[in-house]
Amino acid sequence: MIDVPVGELVVLAVAIGAGGVVTGILAGLFGIGGGAVLVPVLFEVFRLIGVDDEVRMQLCVGTSLAIIVPTAFRSYRTHKAKGFALQEVVRLWTVPVVIGVAIGSGLAVVAPSAVFKLVFAGISLIIAAKMLFASDRWFIAEELPGPAVMRVYGLIVGLLSSLMGVGGGSLSNMILTLYKKPIHNAVATSAGLGVPIAVTGTIGYMLAGIVHMDELPPLSIGFVSLAGFVLMAPISSYTARFGALIAHRLARRQLEIAFGVFLIVVSARILWSMLD
Repeated sequence: MIDVPVGELVVLAVAIGAGGVVTGILAGLFGIGGGAVLVPVLFEVFRLIGVDDEVRMQLCVGTSLAIIVPTAFRSYRTHKAKGFALQEVVRLWTVPVVIGVAIGSGLAVVAPSAVFKLVFAGISLIIAAKMLFASDRWFIAEELPGPAVMRVYGLIVGLLSSLMGVGGGSLSNMILTLYKKPIHNAVATSAGLGVPIAVTGTIGYMLAGIVHMDELPPLSIGFVSLAGFVLMAPISSYTARFGALIAHRLARRQLEIAFGVFLIVVSARILWSMLD
């Protein structure tokens, strides 16, 4: 590890705090865990304190998933209180989502970072195109499919969420809206799925990083930094409720446009990082 001047530590603390505010609002507004914001912020933090590049991305993803736990929980509670969450979908998807996350956590340890970036950017652009240009014109059916197909969807959501280091909101939102579910219901339901995704992913990355403890910074448990969690989790968890309240004040089309633009910005950032 290298010594970091006090001035840089202050800057980093402010950056983490700001990232926590944005993460919480995004979690509540779109039903996402905020990993798209957390991962790049944590990546710079860990780079500046000297974490080796070979384990830095895994540490970012694992810490991001840990921070998502309280954020997703608080966001879901706010949405549930409004009565928008599809409880049957949450119950049906929870087990296959957990299985998918467990598989993805294992794959994430050995897969190169480019795989995560391409998967995330590609899926995000597809979702953004639907939200911005297709709206209700893209759909599969008027009603959700039977339990077997729904469980397959849950497995896919969990697997890709773990590879992408996110709470699964983007994926579950797309699936639900393809079956004519209103965006507000999709967002509220996605917030509920973020809880098992984040909890399982956190445990998986903790276990996966045990063999790399010598390469990780102090106060880490596997690929989860307790310092990053303690600094950012309370802020993002608190601000999640404001995002959820904003979501319920917006018209459906406004929420779709905001979500689509957000995904395009995130995709561009990730693809640009591959050129560095």
